[in-house]
Amino acid sequence: MMKRVEAGERASVEMLSPVSVEEKGEEKEREAPVLRRSYAGSSPSMSYEFSNVRLKPSSPSSFLRSGSQFRGTQHSERQVYEVQVEIKHVDMRESSLCGYLRIQGLTEDHPTLTTYFEGEIIGSKYSFLTKHDDWGSTDKVDLEHWSKFQAFRPFSKAARRGNLHIPNLAQRENIFMRWKEHFLVPDHRVRTITGASFEGFYYICFNQRSGSVSGIYFHAKSEKFQQLELKHVPDRGTYGAIEFR
Repeated sequence: MMKRVEAGERASVEMLSPVSVEEKGEEKEREAPVLRRSYAGSSPSMSYEFSNVRLKPSSPSSFLRSGSQFRGTQHSERQVYEVQVEIKHVDMRESSLCGYLRIQGLTEDHPTLTTYFEGEIIGSKYSFLTKHDDWGSTDKVDLEHWSKFQAFRPFSKAARRGNLHIPNLAQRENIFMRWKEHFLVPDHRVRTITGASFEGFYYICFNQRSGSVSGIYFHAKSEKFQQLELKHVPDRGTYGAIEFR
């Protein structure tokens, strides 16, 4: 977060003899594609494949989902800042999420600053190596930061090759992400703040069992290895919206 700067036609009906009906049936059996099934109670036009995709959960756990909140701190060498994160949307199929990050005490003129961020989930779409030149990172910097997470060790060798696919991502204990802040909230036109910057991004390790977030902030002109530690805020059983069709 901000850091101190250092339709169809009807088919015609034919009268067929029993023999021709049998022959037709065999021919259709040979040529027909795989049958599609519909869920009970769903529209007859809704195929099994379509329904199966739509019913897959977009978020993997009760912690990492729309509406989840996390609170904790960010540590630099000299200061400790209170941080709150609210997740607004999670889409595991697209390997993405977004939300708001609020930090307190960063500057005297702006005691509370809130930014909008977007996240890349490491797995089938994004690798451990950052593919954004304007973020200022390199492969070496990426690996140096990821190595700070103990959960990264099983992936360290494969990560150096770039394109790394992590199967069954939603079933894993730890999920890795990059969080990039884009603008201030509520005024998205503000790009700079005196004494603060949000030009960098976070390397994130999210633990699905505990709901904890560990992060390291990177910006070429900021203090190295600023630590982010957040815990999930209990919401007493509140869940995100479910779509029925």
